[in-house]
Amino acid sequence: MKHRSVLSLICLSAAAVMFATGCAPVDNLEVSGPVYTGSDTLPAVTTTTTTTTTTTTTPPPPPDPTVHFLAVGDNLVQTHVYRSAQKWSADGTYDFTKTYENVAPIIAAADVAIINQETLICGGNYEVSGSNFNFNSPVELGDEMVEIGFDVFTLANNHLLDKRVDGLLSSLDYWDAMADEHGILAVGAYRDAEDQNNIRVQEVNGMKIAYLAYTEHLNGYSIPAGSPVKIGLTDDVALIERQIKEAKEIADAVIVSAHWGNEDTHTVAERVYTLADQMIQWGADVILGGHSHTAQTMEYITREDGTKGFVFYSLGNFVSAQTDNFNMIGEMGEFDLTLDLDTGEIIVENVEVMPVITHYDDAQRSNLRLYPYNMYTAELADGHGVPYAPLGTAKTFGMDVINRIVQANIPEEFRKLD
Repeated sequence: MKHRSVLSLICLSAAAVMFATGCAPVDNLEVSGPVYTGSDTLPAVTTTTTTTTTTTTTPPPPPDPTVHFLAVGDNLVQTHVYRSAQKWSADGTYDFTKTYENVAPIIAAADVAIINQETLICGGNYEVSGSNFNFNSPVELGDEMVEIGFDVFTLANNHLLDKRVDGLLSSLDYWDAMADEHGILAVGAYRDAEDQNNIRVQEVNGMKIAYLAYTEHLNGYSIPAGSPVKIGLTDDVALIERQIKEAKEIADAVIVSAHWGNEDTHTVAERVYTLADQMIQWGADVILGGHSHTAQTMEYITREDGTKGFVFYSLGNFVSAQTDNFNMIGEMGEFDLTLDLDTGEIIVENVEVMPVITHYDDAQRSNLRLYPYNMYTAELADGHGVPYAPLGTAKTFGMDVINRIVQANIPEEFRKLD
């Protein structure tokens, strides 16, 4: 075999060299590679082959965007509300921390928190006041609302002209400054037509949300002729329809604040039902009602194409210093908006409503503060300072009164009590 002949030649050559030189055989010769052992075949050489397989994985589609909202009713800062805050202040100004501290964690937990700011915040030389048709709250109130986490302030309500047009413009100056500093939105009152047609849109979690706001009346006041100031009114249905449809074109979701209906009643007015249905059909996804100062019902409304919007007919008071027991219970409405990326549909889901109670300690309405229902107790209810009941009857207040109002006006499927 060829490999044996070659190996014999190598061995003979080595022996001849040793004989010629007289050298002794080498005992410790190191040989590299396979060593011949006398067999007819050399040791096999092992070859390792590596095969690389490339697998292409398609990433899963992104999840549908979802935004968690909290909405509350009228922030009606009457005289006794800010007097309590003044009492709690260390320097004689106003400290609203204790007024809202029990509900602050709920507000902070939302992706977006919305409030109807019922009273003007004019600042400057405008006197702080809290009586009917003459509201102006201290700037510390607005500062506290932003501090505890409110992101959107709806301004359209019947008190917008309490300090006439100049007072409203001063209030808009305050909200513009807060928008620049903190990124909040304030909607419902505008400097001119161009400002009104500039629909406010925010983007949260990949979803674009547009906000609109309208009021039913202005306490008999009106914008003077020649003033460019604009306020949307609920009887201007052409404006509302146009703006909702325009908002739907530039945003995924549309939320409308409506200050409407009758005061001091749990009964929803027929005109409110009618306009709510129209707004949903035009494209509004959620309607946040206010003005009644009472908790009212809520429901889904189905559009002609089978999709649904949701309306809170009135969230009632968030805070007030009113004196009827039915004014003490408002609503904190939570809900999620989910954008179906395949269809573009906005789905309103996970609606939950926690009652919120305005509490004060005596008939002088001192130490006025808010409690979510799950923090309120029978002891607090029994010690509430509310002096009046409907029709001038003797005072009636307690957990039984609260529960009757809750059960009658917040449907069980949306009720959240713990």
